[in-house]
Amino acid sequence: MNIYDLKVLDKNNNEVSLSSFKGKTLLIFNSATHCGFTPTYNELEKLYEKYEDKGVELLDFPCNQFKEQAPEDISEIDKFCSLNFNTKFKRFAKVEVNGENASPLFKFLTSNTSFGGFDENHDLTPILNDLVKEMGNDKDVHSIKWNFTKFLISKDGNIVKRYEPTTPISVIDKDIENLIK
Repeated sequence: MNIYDLKVLDKNNNEVSLSSFKGKTLLIFNSATHCGFTPTYNELEKLYEKYEDKGVELLDFPCNQFKEQAPEDISEIDKFCSLNFNTKFKRFAKVEVNGENASPLFKFLTSNTSFGGFDENHDLTPILNDLVKEMGNDKDVHSIKWNFTKFLISKDGNIVKRYEPTTPISVIDKDIENLIK
């Protein structure tokens, strides 16, 4: 099984087969509109603009599982991101990324990757470590720990790498550049 065997719901609740992205490099992530990492949308949009014409797609899946930081419905989230961050990459229906009701996509992504730890040099790492423990999310090495966890997918549908929210976008940028050469 690979990512192309899965289906997701777009922001209008229409089913989309991920096989429609065959041959493209993907960066898939869970997001939130009221998070310390929400400004990451700016950097993600720049990444999208840089690589869009080179076959790279960003797939945004809002998630309200982490301290309810994405409480709006998907149309409000989409409007917020478009107005405040001028995002043009694809946004999908809200999902859960952990637990019994997790999206099959995120079940697949997390079952095939492990938490890599937060960047010790990032200002938010001490807070994130405390929040993860408080939420009881520290025991499962596969679960997503916070908003803006990202997964890089190769053109053939394989998971290349998982990035925690504290990973600098410059690291992801270099990995995409190397992958699409």
